[in-house]
Amino acid sequence: MSAEATVRDYYEALRRGEPLYPYFAERPDVVKFGVGERLTGYDEVAEGLREQTRTTDDWTVKSRNLVVVAREDYAWFSDDVFMGWYDTETGREREFDTRWSGTLERSGEEWLFVGMHVSVPYSGDGNEGEDGDDAGRGAA
Repeated sequence: MSAEATVRDYYEALRRGEPLYPYFAERPDVVKFGVGERLTGYDEVAEGLREQTRTTDDWTVKSRNLVVVAREDYAWFSDDVFMGWYDTETGREREFDTRWSGTLERSGEEWLFVGMHVSVPYSGDGNEGEDGDDAGRGAA
């Protein structure tokens, strides 16, 4: 699978509610920033993604501008992504326009994330994203 196909497959796994941690390299220096979190090291990333899967449902993920550059063993990407989901703990629907960037590393025939950053653009009016209360709780 190519680096671009890996990013797209991650989006699809998110939509389907499938485990996301297998997309990350099992290394202590892996880092993932979500809308409301920072996870460092594979164990923390895996646990954070398990919790996200447990507490969310009905994901919408719309990629708007995916750019992936791949070299022999490394790749990087950026994207503008609309995300929406149902928060099973609060009973609220969440929606955000987000920016994604990250780095992948080749491991045999597959590509794995070694860094991922998901953020909400500053709107200038004091409200972040579409939700307004910045309660994304580490989404994506």
